[in-house]
Amino acid sequence: MSAPPKAPSPAATPLVTLRVDFAPGVRLGPGKADLLEGIRDTGSIAAAGRRMGMSYKRAWMLVETMNAMFAAPLVASSKGGRDGGGAELTEAGRTVLAAFRAMEEKLRTTAAAEMATLVGLFRPAGD
Repeated sequence: MSAPPKAPSPAATPLVTLRVDFAPGVRLGPGKADLLEGIRDTGSIAAAGRRMGMSYKRAWMLVETMNAMFAAPLVASSKGGRDGGGAELTEAGRTVLAAFRAMEEKLRTTAAAEMATLVGLFRPAGD
């Protein structure tokens, strides 16, 4: 008889993540939420992208995608120049980010028992 599976170490504890699919190919997930947080925190699309290890072009593309997804833009930006540019979350952006993060927290909280069951049955690779 084989030994029972080992519980994963705390560092390997899985995370529940949320992705909202509005339509095929139109989604909001943790990556876009992280980008919005980065813009909120840094005041810059480029800096937020760098913080996530993504190119400026990719960060801009994601911002344009999110701005087109909702009735109002989530990010407002100003061009660079002598005074420098910048970006900030709009009221809609702050609302969307807050709602997404609240949904994530509710998911983690309400799914804790089910997550414990899954973790208890999980067999790490190599076992």
